[in-house]
Amino acid sequence: MSTEFVGRKKELAALEQAWKTDGGAFIPVYGRRRVGKSELLVKFMTGKPALYVTGKVAPAELQLREFLRAAASALQEPLLADHPAADWPAAFRLVEERWKKPGKLIIALDEFQWMAAASPELPSVLQECWDRRWRNGRIMLILCGSYIGFMEREVLGKKSPLFGRRTAQILLRPFGYSEAAKFHPHWSRPNQAAAYFICGGLPFYLRCFSPSLSIEQNLAAAVFDELGLLFREPEFLLREELREVSTYNAILLALAAGSPTNSEISKATGIGDRALHYYLSTLVEQGYVQRRFPLTGVPPTVRQVRYSLEDPLLRFWFRFAYPNLSLIARLGAAQAVRELVLPELDGYYGYGFERLCREALPALYIREGVRAGFEVGEYWDKDTQIDAVGLRQDNWTDLGECKWGHIGSANALRAELRARLPRFPNPRQATLGLRFFTRQRMRVTPDASAHERWHCLDDLYELD
Repeated sequence: MSTEFVGRKKELAALEQAWKTDGGAFIPVYGRRRVGKSELLVKFMTGKPALYVTGKVAPAELQLREFLRAAASALQEPLLADHPAADWPAAFRLVEERWKKPGKLIIALDEFQWMAAASPELPSVLQECWDRRWRNGRIMLILCGSYIGFMEREVLGKKSPLFGRRTAQILLRPFGYSEAAKFHPHWSRPNQAAAYFICGGLPFYLRCFSPSLSIEQNLAAAVFDELGLLFREPEFLLREELREVSTYNAILLALAAGSPTNSEISKATGIGDRALHYYLSTLVEQGYVQRRFPLTGVPPTVRQVRYSLEDPLLRFWFRFAYPNLSLIARLGAAQAVRELVLPELDGYYGYGFERLCREALPALYIREGVRAGFEVGEYWDKDTQIDAVGLRQDNWTDLGECKWGHIGSANALRAELRARLPRFPNPRQATLGLRFFTRQRMRVTPDASAHERWHCLDDLYELD
């Protein structure tokens, strides 16, 4: 598996700027697990004096000893590893006193949520260090966490002792489709897109797909083989982050099977409304599930809410692997992929392609010179689905149809979308533009009178 560092130029530039600026720096870095936070920090800290320690589910005393061992290495003072620092204030003071070199010292506390769980006073201790000494000193403090809700509440939130003290912040998001393609630069665009539909934009998952294997072979080797790196990844992920894993498994299984509403999920799982609200909110907070509303330009109602699996690997795994673990063990990885996945794969890719097209729409607007503000989403009601909606502030709304699979004819695709137009609420009486997104390039002359635009997969990758 390749370990080459990919992307993150903007985030690295922000960290470098903070490093070069006079005075202290305090930067929270957060994002869901496997998004590449630790990798980003290691890349940034290379060649710099840095005290880097990763929090664990462990007592405060153990966390403190690990911090002092990291300090001994960073400051090149081996005796610090066994120093009897009684608490966090003493440990931080000790590091400050021993840092004699000119320039900044980086103190990076990774998986900060586990350190704070063992030492609830830690945010207040850091606040005092920052206010009294580090703000105008030579410490660059980085707090890194994978529990997004915790970081937003306990580090960035108004009730946090650290509120208002950050000098910058980085919410590290998964790579977009064009950046994800850089992990497999020699693949065809459809294969790059397929990897994105399965792995999402998470570096670790993308690296698990070997460039020398086909998509089918990668699925067998990485996802369906019991020795594959991704075979049990969703289970490990959920067990590490959540309690009542069996309940969350049931909810994710329902979502992957196509139950997007509260009532449908409740019916599929047997979980009552109040408890279900809690579980879904937790999954949303963790970044695994997305709460969605139809985009129309008017405030949505609670009854319109839908939920979807935001994490592509979780969606794929709960759709194809989790319900069939016993069958996979009997069939073997390669045959399981052939029998369970390949017959449904094109249809499954269709959902991923819709998301990719919505992701591409802002870049299309930039290329087309659209200067008005906009929102991008989708629309649905009980009878209609419109795959992509671009709601612009210049009294223009784009409605998009996304087709990954075989298309009979351009006229058939036109007719399919035009038949849905009367169902779309248009309270502003905006001009409606039609956009057609296809995997393969269509031989078609856009109908200018209908404000048509056609985009194939290659077009979308050329936007980068």
